[in-house]
Amino acid sequence: MSKTESAAGAEKKLKQGKIVRRTSIGGQAVIEGVMMKGRTSVATAVRTEAGEITVESRRTKDPAKRSLFLRLPFVRGVVNLVSQLYMGVGILMRSAEVFGDYAEPTKFDKWVAKKFKLNPMHILTTVSLVLGLALAVGLFVFLPNFLTGLIFEIPGTNDHPALLSLCEAAFMLVIFIGYILSITLMKDIRRVFMYHGAEHKVISCYEHGLDLTVENARKMRTEHSRCGTTFMFFVVAVSIIVFALVNWMLDAIGWTDFDSVVNALVRLAVKLLFLPVVAGISYEILKFLAKSDCLLFRILRAPGMLLQKLTTRQPTDDMLEVSLTAFKTVLAMDEDESIPERSFEFTVPTEFARKRIAEIAPSADESDKDWILAEVTGRRRSELASAKSVTKEQFEAAKKIAEKMKDGTPLQYALGNAEFYGIRLAVNPAVLIPRPETEELAEKVIEETKKRGGAKVLDLCTGSGAIAIAAAKNSPADVTATDVSAAAAEVARANALSAGVKVRVLTGDMFAPVAEEKFDVIVSNPPYIPTADIRTLDEKVRAFEPVSALDGGADGLDFYRVIAAEAGVHLTEGGVLLLEFGEGQADALKEMFAKYATEVYTDMQGAERILRAEKKQ
Repeated sequence: MSKTESAAGAEKKLKQGKIVRRTSIGGQAVIEGVMMKGRTSVATAVRTEAGEITVESRRTKDPAKRSLFLRLPFVRGVVNLVSQLYMGVGILMRSAEVFGDYAEPTKFDKWVAKKFKLNPMHILTTVSLVLGLALAVGLFVFLPNFLTGLIFEIPGTNDHPALLSLCEAAFMLVIFIGYILSITLMKDIRRVFMYHGAEHKVISCYEHGLDLTVENARKMRTEHSRCGTTFMFFVVAVSIIVFALVNWMLDAIGWTDFDSVVNALVRLAVKLLFLPVVAGISYEILKFLAKSDCLLFRILRAPGMLLQKLTTRQPTDDMLEVSLTAFKTVLAMDEDESIPERSFEFTVPTEFARKRIAEIAPSADESDKDWILAEVTGRRRSELASAKSVTKEQFEAAKKIAEKMKDGTPLQYALGNAEFYGIRLAVNPAVLIPRPETEELAEKVIEETKKRGGAKVLDLCTGSGAIAIAAAKNSPADVTATDVSAAAAEVARANALSAGVKVRVLTGDMFAPVAEEKFDVIVSNPPYIPTADIRTLDEKVRAFEPVSALDGGADGLDFYRVIAAEAGVHLTEGGVLLLEFGEGQADALKEMFAKYATEVYTDMQGAERILRAEKKQ
């Protein structure tokens, strides 16, 4: 015998091996996950779109502590069926939400929650359960009853109760099997069936006394004696017998001596009344036949096990891992009451989040969405492409930011911060949002300071304090900053404190707060937009950023004239002016600072942007 044959024989033996420890733990496949229910706990494990396993677990009432009536044979079957159906529907919907089919609460949901103190999910679960039961009754009770009635209305047909029952049973079986076959055509259902197989394999692995590993679980069969599919088969089988007795009983007492419509309605109504009986009997049969693997019991279970070939599929190792996680959680919680309950880490698909941001704030472009998601997730923008989902909390935070942008408010004001030279600065409508091109001005200040081995630096029109703080943080500079706006000066002080640097921030117009002082470097990014051009600016800039930080007078040069007139007395010998300016202003500034040694630098786009003016010695 070859090694391959030997291995195959061993595996077959294992699959047919005796159960060494039975468990009451049962399960249910859900969307990309498995629910396991033990004696006193229930746990659901779901693999998220990000590939991680998230778990929800909670305590349940020990069946042994229920009232005596609810523990009676046949009664307990109905109780368990209803409770597990309700639980199963709820968990199924929650698993879909966890995996990515996230839907925000509607206004109605919020109203219900606020008005009646009810969880909309509980209402939805109840409605779904009722509709599901109605569909089941319609398919497997009403439809066979209706079709049978049609046949027996054909002239010449025999209306003997036995024949009627056989016909009804045939329809019930055909519809039942046809329903199962039809749903197997759905891709999502096939994946649920794979998780169904994973659930069975893990339970069998435990019952065969093996270690709970993916490798051991993989060897197990996908079928299990306590499966819901087998239960449904017993329901169909028992209902055939019970409904046959019902038909006989109705005929015997004369309750069918009506016209065809009333006759059909009477039969249907009585059968509905007997459904709990059918469920109770089916549960007891399933429970009894699961107690042994003797030949007789295996024969009786065989049709249900055969049907499981349709409702289970071979799972992947990833699916087995999910099922093992759920089973181990329940096993541990049943044994240790101190283990706390857990809740799902709900996620929202990233694309859904981006779409919702755009709906709330139509002015938000793709870059804005990136910044918002980077802000709430703590990820770099470059990492967002690989992020399939965000947490529900992150999603809610992103929506709050988008709400602030609803009226066109710039992203930075909505965030309350902006990045400048690797430093996060607080910004609000009292200060101009720092621009990337101004980082080049800050770089020139740092270069000048380092070249001198330290320097006294004055930043005029500091605004948020961006240039001053960048210089203080990256060079041996003694920095002073001024701004005519008290609100802006307050922002600058707070930013310096947050950045951990020492910057003296003074409130006053241009040089007024430092009337008697001299500096080695004076830097400024003053307002330089001509007044007439303010109305042509982007709406976000014109409507939200402080006009006082933009308007440079008729030609945009008013502030440069003040600097040209007063800088000389505040610069040390060989001191330097570094000034940012706007498009087309270079020549005018060169002329304005003609008594200085001037040089013009271009920005990264090649536009003339920075004037360096050195005081001649």
